[in-house]
Amino acid sequence: MSANDIYQTPLTSRYASNQMKEIFSARSRANTWRTLWIDLAEAERELGLDISAEGIEQMKAHRIMTDEDFKVAAEEEKRRRHDVMAHVHAFGLVAPKAAGIIHYGATSCYCTDNADLIFQRDALDLLLPKLATIIHKIAQFALEFKDLPTLGYTHFQPAQLITVGRRATQWVQDLLMDLEDIKRVRGDLRYRGAQGTTGTQASFMEIFNGDGDKIDQLNEILCKKAGFPSCYSISTQTYSRKVDLRIANALSSFGATAQRISSDIRHLANLKELEEPFEKDQIGSSAMAYKRNPMRSERIAAIGRHLANLNKNANDTYAAQWFERTLDDSAIRRITIPEMFLSADAVCMALDNVVSGFVVYPNRIHSRVMEELPFMATEVIIMRMVASGGSRQEAHEEIRVLSHQASDVVKKQGGKNDLIDRIKATKYFEPVWADLDNLMDPKNFIGRCVHQVEKYCGPGGEVETALAEWRDQIRSSKAVELSL
Repeated sequence: MSANDIYQTPLTSRYASNQMKEIFSARSRANTWRTLWIDLAEAERELGLDISAEGIEQMKAHRIMTDEDFKVAAEEEKRRRHDVMAHVHAFGLVAPKAAGIIHYGATSCYCTDNADLIFQRDALDLLLPKLATIIHKIAQFALEFKDLPTLGYTHFQPAQLITVGRRATQWVQDLLMDLEDIKRVRGDLRYRGAQGTTGTQASFMEIFNGDGDKIDQLNEILCKKAGFPSCYSISTQTYSRKVDLRIANALSSFGATAQRISSDIRHLANLKELEEPFEKDQIGSSAMAYKRNPMRSERIAAIGRHLANLNKNANDTYAAQWFERTLDDSAIRRITIPEMFLSADAVCMALDNVVSGFVVYPNRIHSRVMEELPFMATEVIIMRMVASGGSRQEAHEEIRVLSHQASDVVKKQGGKNDLIDRIKATKYFEPVWADLDNLMDPKNFIGRCVHQVEKYCGPGGEVETALAEWRDQIRSSKAVELSL
């Protein structure tokens, strides 16, 4: 049966990277379990238990699961209804000298939980430089367009002007918050280690004849082998599912940010101000040949939405744990943990591709600014009339009447905004006539946009400081190419 004959999640068949898919693959999981058993046997031997070097060498020789090993484990699991013990059996068949000591003193969660912590650590390490690179690229885009005025929107109605770069800087700040959250949960990760059936280490007290110091040494050795600084101080049969929830919250927040950014891009594409890359032979619509649909941004929104909701699974799983452990955490975690990382990875890939090839249309942006700028200039005109000795209330009323007339021309007649011409033709405003042409420069209305972008995204700014540890990876990165 080929892959085309069975369902595959689109995250693995279409969207996520091979590196992320490999981390959560069945072979990676099985190989990691075998590595954990080798680590345990070596540590126990080092601490004086009767475990032969020959047995450990056999285990090491078969660290990598073969397809035949998988078949054996599958048959055994069908019989035993226990995946860990099925793999213990399969490992023992190829390492008979170690068969009697594989999994010695351990519980299933020694394998499953420690492996999940390893997978999540490695997946976070894969995501962080990808996200840092995206932030860097958007920051560079922001600097490039820091002084290009564009319409700002509140309630999706034209508001005061902003710049293209200043809007992108808001995206940068939100993504930087996500980077900090993800970095924090990565830095807080610890190992479960060898803790026994309820976290009391009772089984290891039996093995080491009540010598608690040796149990501490055992976990120090296991942590060192697995690359963790230490174990969680307190575990039950499992490490606390609060750990999964904290990671899920950080990744789900990134999913929400991705939706928000992609929504802005999609709206700007509709306004014909900014577009995502569009390939030479890309087809936007099967019926409407002229269309340039923002399909990558729509994909980001879709997968980001899925990611943003996955923390609910982690929340409910943590909340539903009874006492020292219930197994209703198992199936849902097998689904949720890989999916949240595959989703985050897919979002990173698509977002990197989009921001690496932004297409900006300055003339279109300027045209739209000039449609609204006369209305935005009215406040300044009123203030200058007052400065020349006029009444604010009279100036306000005169402007109000002319503004409504100009608005009718735009809305009812489909004409251009002629408010400035009307002001020039109204004797009352003669004191400011000489100022009007200079006043209509959009850069007079962008406030501190340029300063804010340079301070935040420029040399020595918050972005540069936050991304410093990924500088080499950012420099060597290439734009992600999407195959679909």
